[in-house]
Amino acid sequence: MQFHMISGATRPVAPFSHAVETDGFVFVTGQMPDSPEAPGVLPDGIVAQTKAVMQNLKYIIQGLNLGLEHIVMSRIYLTEFKRDYAAMNETYRSFFPVDRLPARTCVGVTGLAYDALIEIDLVCRRP
Repeated sequence: MQFHMISGATRPVAPFSHAVETDGFVFVTGQMPDSPEAPGVLPDGIVAQTKAVMQNLKYIIQGLNLGLEHIVMSRIYLTEFKRDYAAMNETYRSFFPVDRLPARTCVGVTGLAYDALIEIDLVCRRP
């Protein structure tokens, strides 16, 4: 196994690696909607937070020489599921071609680090 920390990516909020790789699979830790420049400071609203999380995920997988096309599955966690589900879906979908959507699970949760509205983790596969 390889444990990856990507230089310049957001700082973990707990003791974990940005990603762990084994047997061609890359498991990317859930990302928060903050930025490396402002840890713990979140944009307002689910659209801005979804975009920020996706940008953080893209940065990490690009640091591993992967792209969005290598995502096999994503897991999405929302603190305001009923309110934010539709807007999150529209924003999330904009990152992928229509015919190339990863498998996905989306669940409502009672809380996330930094009081974020959203967190997303990934499973990727090396070509």
